[in-house]
Amino acid sequence: MEKIKSLVSENGVVIFTKSTCCLCYAVTILFQELGVSPVVHEIDQDPQGREMEKALLKQGCNSPPVPAVYICGKLVGSTNEVMSLHLSGSLIPLLKPYQSLS
Repeated sequence: MEKIKSLVSENGVVIFTKSTCCLCYAVTILFQELGVSPVVHEIDQDPQGREMEKALLKQGCNSPPVPAVYICGKLVGSTNEVMSLHLSGSLIPLLKPYQSLS
């Protein structure tokens, strides 16, 4: 879907979420605590949300397809993948270019 491609190509870190998803919130807060301000796109607030959800599933997101985390234009995955990367120490190097200096 063009909207997903556009958001992902124009921003270093993008998280597709739903406003009522607690795991989406947890992943977003993790990134903020690591000094990254991701673009958070709530698909349940988007008129094209259903189509976006289907497109995320086709791109390899698990069901449910949120949170769907993209870093540097690549799909990292959902909560399990993000937390596994974080616990193994592999997440911070991926986020390094997007961390604020403050």
